[in-house]
Amino acid sequence: MEEKKSEINGHAGHKNPLPAVSTKSEKNSFKDRFMVFLKRNLLVLLTVSGVLVGVGLGMMVRNMNLSRAQMTYFAFPGEMLLRMLKMIILPLVVCSLISGAASLDTRSLGKLGGIAVSYFLVTTLIASSIGVALAFIIKPGVGAGALNTNNLGLEGVSSNRETADSFLDLARYHLYVTDYKTILVGNGTNGTLNYQKVPYGADADGMNILGLVLFAMVFGVALRKLGAEGEELIRFFNAFNEATMVLVSWIMWYVPFGIMFLVGSKIVEMEDVVLLVTSLGKYIFASILGHIIHGGIVLPLIYFGFTRANPFSFLSGLITPFTTAFATCSSSATLPTMMKCVEENNGVDKRISRFILPIGATVNMDGAAIFQCVAAVFIAQLNNVELNAGQIFTILVTATASSVGAAGIPAGGIITIAIILEAIGLPTHDLSLMLAVDWIVDRTTTVVNVEGDALGAGILHHINEQEMKKQRQQEQHQEEQELEEVKVEVVANVKAEEETSPLVTCQNQGDSSSRETLDDKDGVESVL
Repeated sequence: MEEKKSEINGHAGHKNPLPAVSTKSEKNSFKDRFMVFLKRNLLVLLTVSGVLVGVGLGMMVRNMNLSRAQMTYFAFPGEMLLRMLKMIILPLVVCSLISGAASLDTRSLGKLGGIAVSYFLVTTLIASSIGVALAFIIKPGVGAGALNTNNLGLEGVSSNRETADSFLDLARYHLYVTDYKTILVGNGTNGTLNYQKVPYGADADGMNILGLVLFAMVFGVALRKLGAEGEELIRFFNAFNEATMVLVSWIMWYVPFGIMFLVGSKIVEMEDVVLLVTSLGKYIFASILGHIIHGGIVLPLIYFGFTRANPFSFLSGLITPFTTAFATCSSSATLPTMMKCVEENNGVDKRISRFILPIGATVNMDGAAIFQCVAAVFIAQLNNVELNAGQIFTILVTATASSVGAAGIPAGGIITIAIILEAIGLPTHDLSLMLAVDWIVDRTTTVVNVEGDALGAGILHHINEQEMKKQRQQEQHQEEQELEEVKVEVVANVKAEEETSPLVTCQNQGDSSSRETLDDKDGVESVL
């Protein structure tokens, strides 16, 4: 009867279609989720695919024995990517730092700047310690005395720069390089000629990012000090910065195509890579292992210690800039994509990211500090030099300091190794060995560099949020205290009126008598 009743009411016909509807909705929901995932991560997938396709394309073209001119044509799309990224660095750094410094008050700017510098110095010092420790554990240069530049057919790298001059050049506004030349200053007493090294300087090709960073920060603070007069100029730089970020978003869609040819051209240019990798395998292994330890363990632990949040979920939103860093080997070239992804994918405040990331791309070089320390110990072992405690300490301090001046360009850290070698009295002619395999090590170096910048921005964002939360709580507490004081005053005044005003006293008595009369009436009515 129940089945017939259900059939008559029409419910039996609806029993079978229900699972089909749910299955269809599940399929639709899965399809929708997949489309949302694809739309959100399309650029990441294209960028990673560009690296893989570039490797395959390079292996194919490598066997075609291209001429130098043909190799230049093949590498042109990748060169265009580098040029576009470098083109956008100047307006991006200047406008972002001016708007960021102008949007923060002086106290916040000083506090955040102090925390940022402390974070950069501590992480770089830790990275240098990891590099030295791994070099002494793995011992890449022990037993490799026969390895020299002549066997590998490499050109020597000369360096006449003094350690002090390398640091002084950082403070000069232009990209200034101090070099030395030997001149004749007279005859000696025994008929010998006296020569003297004389320093001279020249403007080098390139962009002094550190000078731009300092100028933009000071200029932003000056605009804020102007008050209302500087508001129009601050709005101009803010609008300029937003327009630059739009250009960055357009360039990012060219990144997968450009990366494909960047990676492919590097593979085509390789000559006898097997000899280099086998001869310098321990050095490459020690450097990359140091990058893995620092980037995969140390930096995430520091981020977790400050924020109590999952660092790998934060890093998962930065795959595109990491891939760009791996392909371009340039921290500065990765800056545009890093800014966009940190703000959009990880929700970092624009004022924080546009203030700290340009500084980090200039002065925070954790990956460079690791491979510089490994290289210094490697060259010492190669020349059978036993390093004492003082020399090891010098390596740590010099690598930490010189990494600040390392240019954010491919092979920019090689020149700074000369500063370390000269500081501990080692020859610099073996630097050509580092240059030979730098295109391998520099990729993981750049990834660790930009990872340190990104996690530093996340830490500063968290600290800033906590400070704002404390300020809101203090303001709320003060408002509650003021309300309580007002309440107390109101209650005191009412009591005073009740005690002193005869009119209120009579009115209260009349109200109480009327209430008693009403209560008596209600009692009588209830009895009736």
